[in-house]
Amino acid sequence: MLIPAYRPLVRCSKPVLKHVKTWPEGAISALQDCFECTAWDMFREAATNGDSINLEEYTSSVTSCIGKCIDDVTISKSITALSNQKPWMTAKVRALLNSRDSAFRARDKATLRTARAELSRAIREAKRAHAKKIHSHFQDSGDTRRMWQGIQAITNYKTPSPACDSDASLPDVLNDFYARFEAQNNVTARKTTPPTDDQVICLTTDEVRNTLCRVNPRKSAGPDNIPGRVLRE
Repeated sequence: MLIPAYRPLVRCSKPVLKHVKTWPEGAISALQDCFECTAWDMFREAATNGDSINLEEYTSSVTSCIGKCIDDVTISKSITALSNQKPWMTAKVRALLNSRDSAFRARDKATLRTARAELSRAIREAKRAHAKKIHSHFQDSGDTRRMWQGIQAITNYKTPSPACDSDASLPDVLNDFYARFEAQNNVTARKTTPPTDDQVICLTTDEVRNTLCRVNPRKSAGPDNIPGRVLRE
């Protein structure tokens, strides 16, 4: 009596398509050249009406120009990510997996034997490279950030996604709560006259440069969609 061979059940997850921007070599220099060649005064002149400057229009035009420069020097890529993918998985290993599966479906024993040997060799190399990368996180005991990154990589820790309230009426409740302040305000808005001893904020070039140098490039971009790496460079 033949016993059918069953394949073990593998927990599968749907692939997620992500769009990322990569910075090729020389992108920062090209971005700085683009900024130096841009006539920034024309944005202020376009937003000036008489003696007043439309700050929203001025900001929007400048950030749009910065975004256009970033798109010109960066390369956009679409990658497929799996939640249960092994951390040592590389593009070479993935290609050899496809080659092995193709040889198995074609019932080519010689090609399948070669593909299996190459796949095993590539997996060992990928695991060795991943272990070396993890080990590098603990070489400098003073860099606690890299140490925690190594621990997270070893334990496969991932930040859980925040739970979303399923109550669809919450936006309406918040709107009613904050709208009541507008309903009770009957005073007409008017521009106040600044006091005579009021001093206008003055910023020097060095102060702006020092502030931008303290920007953390690892954090996500703000509402203007300008990466921290661009501000810092």
